[in-house]
Amino acid sequence: MKDEPLENNVVSLFARGWPVRRLSREFGISRGRVKRILSGNSRQRESGVQELEVPVSKPSKLDEYKPYIAQLMEKYANPPITNQRVFELVSERGYQGKLTILRDYLTRVRGKKNAEPILCVETSAGQRGSHDWSDYMIDFTLSGSEKVTFFSFILNYSRRQYIEVVEDKSQGTLLRVLTGAFAYLDGVPREIKSDNQKACVERWELGKPVFNKTYLGFCTHYRFIPLAIHPGKPRENLKVERPFWYLEKSFLNGREFRDKEDLKAQLQAWLTGYNDERIHRTTGRKPIDLYRDELPFLQPLPASLYDTSTIGYRVVSSESAIQWEGYCYMVPKGYLYETCPVRVDGKEITIYSPGCHPLVSYPLAEKGRKERYIGACRPVHKYKLEAGELSARLDAFGEVMQQYAREIKRYNPKTYLHHWQHLLCLKVAYSPDDILRAASRALKYHVYEAHAVENFLKVNAPKQREIDFVFKTHFP
Repeated sequence: MKDEPLENNVVSLFARGWPVRRLSREFGISRGRVKRILSGNSRQRESGVQELEVPVSKPSKLDEYKPYIAQLMEKYANPPITNQRVFELVSERGYQGKLTILRDYLTRVRGKKNAEPILCVETSAGQRGSHDWSDYMIDFTLSGSEKVTFFSFILNYSRRQYIEVVEDKSQGTLLRVLTGAFAYLDGVPREIKSDNQKACVERWELGKPVFNKTYLGFCTHYRFIPLAIHPGKPRENLKVERPFWYLEKSFLNGREFRDKEDLKAQLQAWLTGYNDERIHRTTGRKPIDLYRDELPFLQPLPASLYDTSTIGYRVVSSESAIQWEGYCYMVPKGYLYETCPVRVDGKEITIYSPGCHPLVSYPLAEKGRKERYIGACRPVHKYKLEAGELSARLDAFGEVMQQYAREIKRYNPKTYLHHWQHLLCLKVAYSPDDILRAASRALKYHVYEAHAVENFLKVNAPKQREIDFVFKTHFP
């Protein structure tokens, strides 16, 4: 390193006539260094420009791991893997250096990008929380690629986060996971901000959101004020959008998952073991430490949780069963063709009599279950339609259905028989004209799935044998 007092003494004494050998002996430095000091001073006096020192490259502890780092950056290029995850992986291979060396190297390799300035509004402790969904395609080692939906809730002051893997984005799921988030955080902020999802916001009028009535009832139960971002301005909810980016880069990237259960287990360990304990870039503190400061300002949880169950009405079929999401639940004798209330709370389905007295409860059928009848006292024999018979029955609908069936077989060569049979089953609840109208629309938008046709019918066509009510009914 440059030693200004030493150089001044060497140059001054040399100008008075001291030889190089004496200067070396007097200051305890080599004669070569004395000569370098004198020659550098001479060049500077002649040119008037201070000479720049050329940096000397030295061996680094990271050198032997650079090929492996290059492989990681190539494998996880979109989205790019985080510095922290690279550090964890190279440390497993024996890297003994610090994160700073690795961060500087990755900065040089990646190059810096100019980002747009972001105005982030800070709120006081316990004032606001935010929630949102995000979808990712994940390659499971056992089951292959699958779309997974994550729900995230974050406290804006402490940045402590709750994340859960969910099956859908329905309002019932939203209320259930929000209840879980409040229990996880042991309190409720005074305001909660969301995007304009239909589960929360029905529409905007005169620049203000009109919130869904059921969602407002949930807000009233937990005593928080609902807020929504303005349409087309997603940056208003950056407090939750940015953590999704961090989840993507730090958790999903650079890890492998066997299945959803393994994903959930690793997610829980990451939330409490790393996400809570990291130093947040904006606050400069750990989220778990700031959460301890924020906890006294959160509103207490009510004594009873909000009833997030789904209420519907179903007609008991000739088999003495009601149908819910593709499965038949058996009903005691004496209620054939009666309209019975049904309550589903996510884990259990309860069937009531027309007078709202509970009749029977079953565990809700898991998705993918092969046995269609739940609670049947005798085996139900099924008749499996062959491909030719299915094709002939669909052809009877007309030219539109014939074309749609061909496209389904083209785009779903392994599962087209399932889609064909599902289309035929729609005749139970919908008229052929409505089914054809839905198939024509699916052809127009190139959607080749029977479930898409059914979803269109649920919204736009009346059912013939089934009644659904959108309002909430209270009964025991």
